[in-house]
Amino acid sequence: MSEPRAVVRTLACERKPYVAGFAHWRSIGRPELPEMDPILSFDEFEFSAPAAFLDHPHRGFENVTYMLEGGVSYHDFSGHKGTINEGDVQWLTAGRGVVHAEVPAGNGVQRGINIWVNLSANDKMVEPRYQGLASHGIPAAATGDGGVSVKVIAGECLGARSPLRPRTPALCLDVALRPGARLRQPVPREWSACAYVIGGEAVFGDASAGARTLVVFGADGDGVDVRAKDGLAAAAGARVMLVAARPHGEAVVRDGPFVMNTREEVEQAREDFRRRRNGFEMADGWTSDHAVPPPPCADTLGVDGI
Repeated sequence: MSEPRAVVRTLACERKPYVAGFAHWRSIGRPELPEMDPILSFDEFEFSAPAAFLDHPHRGFENVTYMLEGGVSYHDFSGHKGTINEGDVQWLTAGRGVVHAEVPAGNGVQRGINIWVNLSANDKMVEPRYQGLASHGIPAAATGDGGVSVKVIAGECLGARSPLRPRTPALCLDVALRPGARLRQPVPREWSACAYVIGGEAVFGDASAGARTLVVFGADGDGVDVRAKDGLAAAAGARVMLVAARPHGEAVVRDGPFVMNTREEVEQAREDFRRRRNGFEMADGWTSDHAVPPPPCADTLGVDGI
């Protein structure tokens, strides 16, 4: 990295209840920052009973769930089921169609990060694909002095490379920095890039950001420079999620669980789901293990899910 990117804006995130038992801190996907091509949304979330995102569809994007505490259980219409536990990641390419349910995996509050990454027009109707890594299977790396440790969810950092292959090329890192420690991470020049401070206080060039703050980087430069504040007031260091992805430069029409390029394509997705066709055939007569009427979260076409 020869030229670190400048910070062009910061957004402090507030806890927003969604339904009873579910709340999020939304950074990307809110009025001030509707999207950051190709990143459609970025949430830290809390999930507990009675909340449950029961059987609902998706089409046209990739859904990334990374658990910070607790777990989320899921079940889809093709038989995929399991639990994303603390430290695990699931990278779901919804493509032409997935119908699934997501519920808290245990008692108390489950906490994690959820990111929606858009698919290009050429990839909107690809076959769905699940990629997952348990916490112990996510490649880890550290600087020689141990000041920086990284879990490489997608992409490469400090010589470690993730086996996950997102359909939209992306970088996703969980970075822990001791007080005063620094990471200089290369990022391709044409990619959109941001960082979310999970905890502590981090410094990006001349800008500092505390917990639950999103930092947006400008387009100029070939990397990101981040360090944790030092001194007695910053004894805990910082934890930062760095995300970057290659933009598509295409129109985006998003409506609930569908993300397409035109309004007509969104309406087609809704009609395909209703008629159980063009990718939604397996939804005909299917209900998840978690489906218990009445659903706490609206109808299946009105809920986003996580």
